[in-house]
Amino acid sequence: MLILFETSAGYAIFKLLDEKKLQETQNLYVDFESPERAAKVLKLTHFEKFDDTTQALAAATAAVEGKISKPLKKLLKRLVDSDVQGQLLVADSTLGKAIKEKFSFDCVCNSSVQDLMRVIRSQADSLLQIDEKELAAMRIGLAHSLSRYKLKFSPDKVDTMIVQAISLLDDLDKEVNNYIMRCKEWYGWHFPELAKIIQDNIAFCKTVQRIGYRTLAAELDLSDILPSDVEAQVKEAAEISMGTEISEEDITNIRHLCSQVIEISDYRTQLFEYLKNRMMAVAPNLTVLVGELVGARLISHAGSLLNLAKHPASTVQILGAEKALFRAMKTKHDTPKYGLIYHASLVGQTSAKLKGKVSRMLAAKAALAIRVDALGEGTEATLGIEQRADLEKKFSILEQNATKRISGTGKMQAKFEKYQKNSEKGQFNQDQASTLPHKRYSDFGGRGGANKRFKSDNMNKSFVV
Repeated sequence: MLILFETSAGYAIFKLLDEKKLQETQNLYVDFESPERAAKVLKLTHFEKFDDTTQALAAATAAVEGKISKPLKKLLKRLVDSDVQGQLLVADSTLGKAIKEKFSFDCVCNSSVQDLMRVIRSQADSLLQIDEKELAAMRIGLAHSLSRYKLKFSPDKVDTMIVQAISLLDDLDKEVNNYIMRCKEWYGWHFPELAKIIQDNIAFCKTVQRIGYRTLAAELDLSDILPSDVEAQVKEAAEISMGTEISEEDITNIRHLCSQVIEISDYRTQLFEYLKNRMMAVAPNLTVLVGELVGARLISHAGSLLNLAKHPASTVQILGAEKALFRAMKTKHDTPKYGLIYHASLVGQTSAKLKGKVSRMLAAKAALAIRVDALGEGTEATLGIEQRADLEKKFSILEQNATKRISGTGKMQAKFEKYQKNSEKGQFNQDQASTLPHKRYSDFGGRGGANKRFKSDNMNKSFVV
């Protein structure tokens, strides 16, 4: 019985001298307490050493993927040429299947084999006749090379670009808002009416750059920045403005701030186009369903597209509302119905009463789209387009049902029928119209009930004219 042992120095083939040891794995560690005792159990027959770290890295990468590397193939060919019969013990079942298909070896991989590999690793330096320090250095070098390789060729590395881009986009929005507020407040001391007339922030900054002093507004042409009616309002307000006078140095600094706002806004537009292209390349189905910004924020919140694909639809629905969820669970109130997915266009188009139901349906479809994008091989958005069309049909049906309830049909019509007056004629009862208190007597006995009732009837008849 042969054992294939993988090390950072190379591949080794051991021969198990006593096959009964494999059945008694509980006390196997006793036979490997010293190199002398380990040599009585195992014997090294072949050892294929790696030439350099590059070859070791290629062999380790192939072993992770369950493939046969060149050094291992060379070693197994030697075994085939020597007509070795019997079983081959391997640590990886996937690698064992590949060896069995290629070389027709009877490969065995079970818990007993794993225990045997563990005790062999404890005495690997003595069994392979390699210095312990040299073997440790090979392990560290291979570990660093493998980590660098995984980082370089990671399938999740494209997600990092999306995460960084959406984070930078949010930071730019905050910075632009702060700069514009400061610009309006600063220039408002000289021309306070301008901020009320021009609502667009970029147009405001361009106008401030063009005008400078408000006294020059009447002589300048602002048609390329503002519409004609707004331009007339600006020129009229500049003549009667209540602002204070400022120096040339103040105007220069305000213009520099406006140029910064315009540059950041242009870069933000360029960054959004970059993010849109990245999202369509990485997660096309998710982008079609929820949009570029919402999809990028979901990926950023989860860490990567693969991590997001592991979340169920219920988690995707409330992703981003963790604080509200834990607060509701702590106070025993209703949990939130939506998180980041609330900003999707499909949720925003529906009425307030249907937003919870719509977000749940959209999260279910989005979870499927995320898994197709993360684990599928195609780059087309056919699934997302079909699911979006299906959702739009369902949402339109929900909206129609909601309007029918409000318009007066269905249940409202049934309620209205309760208030319709019946046309049947009734007779007036004089006894019911009386407000005087009177005693009720039973029909049969009880304080002379029958006699008194008879007398009262005769008295009422005697007064009738």
